[in-house]
Amino acid sequence: MRGLLIAFEGLDQSGKQTQAEALRDVVAARGRACELLSFPDYATPIGQEIGAALQGRRDYTPEVMQLLYIANRFEKKPHIDDALAAGAILVCDRYLASSVAYGEAQGLDPAWLFDIQRRLPQPDLTILLDIAPETAARRKSTNRDRYERDLALLARVRESYRRQASEHHWLRLDGERDRLLVASDVVAAIAPRLES
Repeated sequence: MRGLLIAFEGLDQSGKQTQAEALRDVVAARGRACELLSFPDYATPIGQEIGAALQGRRDYTPEVMQLLYIANRFEKKPHIDDALAAGAILVCDRYLASSVAYGEAQGLDPAWLFDIQRRLPQPDLTILLDIAPETAARRKSTNRDRYERDLALLARVRESYRRQASEHHWLRLDGERDRLLVASDVVAAIAPRLES
C-alpha cells in the first residue's frame, strides 16, 4: 500500500503545525505509520542558510530565496520517496505551494515555481488553513521574521493560496475558528483515505 502525502499550507500562525501534529496523532492511533515533516527544515545546511536570511543575516533576492526553499525540499526527497513506498503517511507543515504563494507575492512567475518542483513527490491532499494577515500578526506579536512583519506581502500570499486552492481543488478551511473545530474537519476529510 502506497503511503499518502498530506500538506498543510497557509500563513504563519494559521495553525499548520497544530493541525499537522493533531493529524499525525490520529493517524498513528489508527495503526498507520505516520511522520511529520516541516519545511523549511532548519537542521540541514540549506535550511540554516534560509534561517539566516529570514533573520536578516543574509540578503537574497526573491528568486534565490525560493530556490533555497525548493532545494531544502529536494534534500528530503529520498526520504519522502522511501517513506511513501513503505506505506507511511507523511504530514507536511508547508510544502510545494508555499514557494508558489510567497514567490508569486514577490512578483515571481507562479508557473515557473510550480514547474521547478514537479520532480518532488506531489501531495495527495493539500489543506489550506485560511486566515487574514491581521490574525497572523495578532497571534504572534514578537520575534516576527521579515515576511511576518509585511502585512501587504501576506495579503498577496493569501490571495495566491486562495487561487491555488481553487485551481487545484484543495481542502480550504477557515483557520480563524477554534482549533478543535478545524481538527474535526481535517479528520473527516482524511478518514476515507486511511481506509483505502
